[in-house]
Amino acid sequence: MRINADFTKRVAVHFDETEWVQSPAAGVERKMLDRIGEEVARATTIVRFAPGSAFAAHTHDGGEEYLVLDGVFQDELGDFPTGMYVRNPPTSSHTPATEPGATILVKLHQFDSDDRTEVRQPIAGEGRVDLHRDAVEDVRVERWAAGEAVQVDADGGLEVFVLSGSYAEGGETFGKWDWLRVPPNGSFQAVAGPDGAEVWVKSGHLSQMI
Repeated sequence: MRINADFTKRVAVHFDETEWVQSPAAGVERKMLDRIGEEVARATTIVRFAPGSAFAAHTHDGGEEYLVLDGVFQDELGDFPTGMYVRNPPTSSHTPATEPGATILVKLHQFDSDDRTEVRQPIAGEGRVDLHRDAVEDVRVERWAAGEAVQVDADGGLEVFVLSGSYAEGGETFGKWDWLRVPPNGSFQAVAGPDGAEVWVKSGHLSQMI
């Protein structure tokens, strides 16, 4: 399976314009943003867990990072409520589940095989909140004021996911849970909407895909 697999191109996915797709697990649905592979894949996905649903225990050979968008996501390590960012490195394993239901943004099989960095951090705060940074990538949450003009370095590629508010970029308006991927050596110049914007940003990591 290949979805938005050409990393030389700008890609935008608007949440309200895409359908949920049933996963192999009962009560778990997905909106696939990009994907290379079948059930085990390099993937960026919005996943919705119905109350009481779960996935079977599994190991993330290529690592996983996720941001809880709604509800409470759970595994053996604890409960992760809305606004929690989690990074599980390669060789980590868990049994994901949720009693109350949850929606997450998750990226799979995108870590260096030697990476062993774990992160469990809430995104709450004022302005920019740094979540993870290394020689390859920079992951953070940024908050832009209403009408603010924003320019972000996209030399190594860029992903922007809207948590709340909106912004305009490249002739498009991006609202809640919309996703934009800018290729390496691209550009990102945006203007925040009338209510400002809170966005999850990941940059510098896409050069390896070209």
